[in-house]
Amino acid sequence: MDKKVKPGHFKVVAIIFVFIMALFLILFSSTIYSAKESDLSANLNPVIKKFIAHKITLIGESEQLIFATNGDASSFRVTIHALEKSKGIWHLVFPPFTGSIGGKGFAAVDKKREGDGKSPSGIFLLGIAFGYDPSVVTKMPYRQATDDDFWVDDVNAEDYNKWVKGKPNAASWEKMKRDDGQYKYGVVIEYNTNPIIKGKGSAIFLHVWKGGEPTLGCVSMPEEMVLKILGWLDPIKKPLIIMGTESELRALRSR
Repeated sequence: MDKKVKPGHFKVVAIIFVFIMALFLILFSSTIYSAKESDLSANLNPVIKKFIAHKITLIGESEQLIFATNGDASSFRVTIHALEKSKGIWHLVFPPFTGSIGGKGFAAVDKKREGDGKSPSGIFLLGIAFGYDPSVVTKMPYRQATDDDFWVDDVNAEDYNKWVKGKPNAASWEKMKRDDGQYKYGVVIEYNTNPIIKGKGSAIFLHVWKGGEPTLGCVSMPEEMVLKILGWLDPIKKPLIIMGTESELRALRSR
């Protein structure tokens, strides 16, 4: 006489089978995800890896980071890395690419001065996006730059290091709608903006470069990369830009 399989026994076997298959899928997915992260990490500067691992308090709650770094304080060439935190893991958003900074390289932390031709070193918030068009594809707050928009760089002016509408009451300023297109797309780097200290530098932006030439202190890059960054940035993720030589990054401490 054949033995009958009890329904309860079949149910237990089925549950165990489903559990084993689910566990296998989780482990398999994890392996693939880790492999992808390893591939991305292979392209990441070891100094940046270490900075992220050991400077958690400096990064705070940010989930988007842009690094503009080099190995020589006097060089205007930098390598730019854009990273985002997803499921607790930092990964590259784009392959690293080349950018330009001030013609005299990086100023040391807290040593940037107006007109020195250097870019500041440190960790800064990214503020409003701007450009010549009425709007661009970005989640960041956006302001159109017109012929009537100026940024004041006169250290003695009341509106020093501020974007103003209408001709400024100042000895010097720069047009936000430039004739050479460098501000066609950009983002304000919140350097010396809160509080504003006169003489410590003004008008520090991330913007379109002029054929790879150095800037007066901003971070510049090809137009296509500025557009990609604008489309990626999300104010909810509290984006930061980290600027400086590799040695400055090693020396940075919570302040």
